[in-house]
Amino acid sequence: MSKTVLLVLLVMPVLTMACRQAERSRVPSEVNEVITNIGEQIAQERYEQIYSESSELWKKDVTIEQSNEVFKTLRTKLGRVETRSLNSAIRQENSGGVLKGHVYIVSYETHFERGDGMETFTLIEENGRWLLARYFVNSTALK
Repeated sequence: MSKTVLLVLLVMPVLTMACRQAERSRVPSEVNEVITNIGEQIAQERYEQIYSESSELWKKDVTIEQSNEVFKTLRTKLGRVETRSLNSAIRQENSGGVLKGHVYIVSYETHFERGDGMETFTLIEENGRWLLARYFVNSTALK
């Protein structure tokens, strides 16, 4: 193996880690804190608290019973979150539509106890606070 190829193979993991770190820093700390808090509430099965602290959009779309049932189903089929790795973070400023205003859509590659999936948190800013507007998990383990 040539020295150039070896150097590229050694540098690539470092560059990949640096890119992941740069991507993480794109998520504002206040958005990250809300997602961390929601993750902790899911882990502790405090589904009613998630609902009560969510955006008006979330509450308009589902009842507390429907919201709780979704989280219970996810827990039953996938189990607890074991690891999350940031996949993407998208900031939007929408002048119309359902997600009107300042929005962050943050996706994670997530490893659950019983399968892998993509976990997406959509947060919307309401009255200067970031609140959960949407939560979605895509996993073949849910079928």
